[in-house]
Amino acid sequence: MTQRTLAALLAVPLFVALGIYTAVTPLPFVTYSPGPTINVLGDNDGKPIIEVQGHPTYRDDGELRMTTVSVTQRNARLDLLTLLRTWFSRDRAIYPYAIQYGGGGSQQQDTQEGQVEMIGSQDSAIAAALRQLGYQVNPVLEILSVTPTMPADGKLEVRDVIKRFNGTKVTAATDLGKLIHDVPAGDTVPMTVERKGKPVTVRITPTTKDGTRLIGVTLGIGYTFPFKVSVHISDSIGGPSAGLMFALSIYDTLTPGSLTSGGAVAGTGTISAAGGRVGEIGGIQQKIVGARQDGAQLFLVPPANCPDALTSDHGSMRLAKAATLKDAIAEVTAWGKNHDAALPQCTASDKAKH
Repeated sequence: MTQRTLAALLAVPLFVALGIYTAVTPLPFVTYSPGPTINVLGDNDGKPIIEVQGHPTYRDDGELRMTTVSVTQRNARLDLLTLLRTWFSRDRAIYPYAIQYGGGGSQQQDTQEGQVEMIGSQDSAIAAALRQLGYQVNPVLEILSVTPTMPADGKLEVRDVIKRFNGTKVTAATDLGKLIHDVPAGDTVPMTVERKGKPVTVRITPTTKDGTRLIGVTLGIGYTFPFKVSVHISDSIGGPSAGLMFALSIYDTLTPGSLTSGGAVAGTGTISAAGGRVGEIGGIQQKIVGARQDGAQLFLVPPANCPDALTSDHGSMRLAKAATLKDAIAEVTAWGKNHDAALPQCTASDKAKH
């Protein structure tokens, strides 16, 4: 046996072993797949997703569907074979792990962050819809999450509106972090919040972590409304991207007649409380596929997502570019009356400007 033959015989199993190792070794990527869509005008566990108290509501035909994306969790181990199957799928996508999850963190933190974003999007959607209807909406400082085992745990709740802290009146513009920082170490101070329309006062002792005085809450801008509007969605769904569809559904619920004239409309996009501007989201191509599969006939696209929407597999489902809540209402109304109505579209020029 020559030296060359021996080397070849030894190389074959090494290449085979290397191929197997490469195929099964986890790689730093995540996958996006079409998630379920939810008719926000419908029910969740027997309760209307859009619940209103203190104002007439108008329940009618039609669907306004929020869309979701299924993303592999940060602890998922994706090998080359799995990623290759995803690569050749028309409905799924692959993204670098760092883009989705960054450096550190945990699945629990991801879930908490998603819920904070969801609460913020619901509040912004309610504010945008009511402002569109001409109602006065005032900003407040509210609690979006409470960290377990921290001083606020068991005392404060999500959606508590902060009214006073240690004798100081709190508004949306108040730097609560500074007020907490100024509490002497070990001191217990009073804190008053509005909870379900009633004042509640608790006593709380800030703790120090990494040199910062904390009580263990995530704060955000909430709003006081002239009547109560609630959004009931599964806790398993997080993120801010359903803002537009929440706002449309709230508007439809508070106004006579079907906004869609009985048709099925889906969409996505964040929403700003002031001006109702529709913002960019992730996973637009997978959301479009999910909406098409669930029977939507029209899909509302944030302008910044037009480049990816242009290459999506939307079939016969129409795409319309929605820059604001006001625009979206006009587009859905026009489409409901005539499915062939001229609507703002994503075009090649949108792709060039992106």
